[in-house]
Amino acid sequence: MDSKRLLLALSISIAILVIFQVLADYFLPKPKPHSAMPQTVSSAVIGQGISGRPAPSAPSGAIVPPTTPAPRVLIAAPLVRGSISLRGAKLDQLILTHYHETVSKTSPLVHLLAPPEKTRSNYVQFGWEAAPGQTVEVPGASTIWSSSGGKLMPDHPITLSWTDPQNVTFRIILAVDQNYMFTAHQEVINHSGRPVAVYPWSRVRQDYLPTIEGGFILHEGPIGVFNGTLNEMSYAATRSHAKNSPTGTAFSKTDTGGWVGITSKYWLTALIPSQDTRIVASYRYQKIPGRKADDGAYQADMITATPIEAAPGATAVFTSRVFAGAKVLHILNSYQKSDHIPNFDRAIDFGWFYFLTKPIFLALDMLSRVFGNFGIAIIVFTVMLKIGLFPLVHKSFTSMAKMRLVAPKIKEIRERVKDDPARQQKEIMAVYKAEGVNPAAGCLPMLVQVPIFFALYKVIFITIEMRHAPFFLWIHDLSAEDPTNIFNFFGLLPFHPSTISPFLHVGVLPILMGTAQYFSQRMSPAPPDPTQARMMQFMPVIYAVMLARFPAGLVLYYTTNNFLTMIQQWVILRSVERSPHAKPVSTRT
Repeated sequence: MDSKRLLLALSISIAILVIFQVLADYFLPKPKPHSAMPQTVSSAVIGQGISGRPAPSAPSGAIVPPTTPAPRVLIAAPLVRGSISLRGAKLDQLILTHYHETVSKTSPLVHLLAPPEKTRSNYVQFGWEAAPGQTVEVPGASTIWSSSGGKLMPDHPITLSWTDPQNVTFRIILAVDQNYMFTAHQEVINHSGRPVAVYPWSRVRQDYLPTIEGGFILHEGPIGVFNGTLNEMSYAATRSHAKNSPTGTAFSKTDTGGWVGITSKYWLTALIPSQDTRIVASYRYQKIPGRKADDGAYQADMITATPIEAAPGATAVFTSRVFAGAKVLHILNSYQKSDHIPNFDRAIDFGWFYFLTKPIFLALDMLSRVFGNFGIAIIVFTVMLKIGLFPLVHKSFTSMAKMRLVAPKIKEIRERVKDDPARQQKEIMAVYKAEGVNPAAGCLPMLVQVPIFFALYKVIFITIEMRHAPFFLWIHDLSAEDPTNIFNFFGLLPFHPSTISPFLHVGVLPILMGTAQYFSQRMSPAPPDPTQARMMQFMPVIYAVMLARFPAGLVLYYTTNNFLTMIQQWVILRSVERSPHAKPVSTRT
């Protein structure tokens, strides 16, 4: 019977999440699609390679900071602004206009990309490598490009161009859409008297080791999808695997389509080739002189597996895209569908419980749009989970209520036959069977909630939508810990006890959570072992201290869940006690 109720509860919960995912696909607002590139290269020819020779690696060397400023092309789009350096054709200044560094709206905006002259340099660069036997001169890191003029805007693409001594013109036509996607046409216009064959490449370069926020719970570093499979490599693994490679290559994969980039908790910079083009994608690491061994240059790059060719008088072109922005799920899903980018939503680290974590997020996201607040969404979601799990919980709490009624009988048996454990256990089980009590029933709701708890923690911790999401009163960021602290009398004393020890931080929400757990525990049968019973009395305090440093949104879920559990227990307990079938169990033998 219990297994059937468990299956029913799980089925209802999964059905709720699936319904939310379907509703989200239909009713949540979709991002505007990216602007199509103007068809200015109608004579373009995609080369198929020459003699099957393998492609060289994309350049792995860091760019030496220039001593003189380079001309720039400004970027002005709804969600991003910045500029492109005409020295080396680098997208190296990008600011996210909708995100601040802290919860304060007066704090600086997030700088996603920064030029090589900055200590924390991070940029995207485009280029070409000449095919073996070619004498064509390709533009390099110090090349000064010319621009078609004006700002790069959603309705105004720009063209960067440079011509080599042999009259071969290299052009990069850049466009940006309403969100975070850039499109790049890398053209080779051959006005020389001989065929030209080159390998177009692009790279994401990060010349520093960032602060890792997630530890084992979150992936940060090189990331890509190859052959439909997500491939993640930590910064430490990238350094380790790159040691024995002359080009600092830690990983390399040849595939048709896919994507490659570098991700952090909330932000992504990714290179996306045309999905019918065969590329070689790589992760690399290179030490930077004068810095610690791990604080070097990390790179994700791609280069065509075969060169593109331009006959005399012809044009060859390679088209790719660059995503540089916030990992907003609906935006990633939109690009995944419209541009057929495989598993692009996996840039958000939903983890092993992806099948559960993503629907939970979609449910919370939809509820937050309905109620205008993620905190209320968490509360409503918790109530809905309680309703979905009610068949299982009702059975469990009914059994626990009956255990309270038979507790005097169990105690009498333990005292009467304490010297005969086998007989004691036999008589106790006989009482349980006669009264319809399942001692293990209380574990089932806890087992069901473990994956839900972990998935919800992932959602609150990793999703950009939760970042700086306020609740009410003192909770200004559901993705951060409750800022109040009982150990400085909630701010009355001018010091922060958590600087002494992380355990000296317990806010209002964790206290409320522990209080609800305490009263819920009081309504549960006490463990038969006195030592275990005393330990259980401290569990609410232990949980409050442990969860105090967790995101406030997760503690809000647990607090709501504990209060609802307490109410359910009280109602079911009263129902069992008032039942006409309930009767005091005699302690006589």
